[in-house]
Amino acid sequence: MLLDSWRKLNEGLYALSEDEVLTLLNEERQKERRVTVLERLHQRYSALRTVRERMEILNEAKRP
Repeated sequence: MLLDSWRKLNEGLYALSEDEVLTLLNEERQKERRVTVLERLHQRYSALRTVRERMEILNEAKRP
């Protein structure tokens, strides 16, 4: 599983979607509650969410 080790987490995190990372984050919040894992998952989730939100905003922008 991805959360078995720090190495597996960092290697596999970039292949996951925003929803998948959020699921892992919520699972970690309910079970192990490891600070470093929570921070890393939240960091990745925030980055993915930022990209999605930016695209949504830019799609509303007027083109010159």
